[in-house]
Amino acid sequence: MGITAVKIKLMPESVESDLEAIQVRTREIIESQGGKNLQLTEEPIAFGLKAIIAFFAWDEDKELENLENQLKEIPHVVSEEVTDMRRAFG
Repeated sequence: MGITAVKIKLMPESVESDLEAIQVRTREIIESQGGKNLQLTEEPIAFGLKAIIAFFAWDEDKELENLENQLKEIPHVVSEEVTDMRRAFG
């Protein structure tokens, strides 16, 4: 059993979307599914729009599909994308 480092990008509907509420719900979902050492940051996209970047440790034996489906259901999130996933060492 190993650990993977996962980075997921969540795109909000618009610049008016409540990023704080999206981050709170993202944290709840990831931690309830077993994600560890979660870091949430905002990444500027364009014209004031910011994406939420979730970076966390994940048990490599667990599927990510259920987590991804839950993240897609967060209000005011139009898309989610796993942008990086690699085995963590150390």
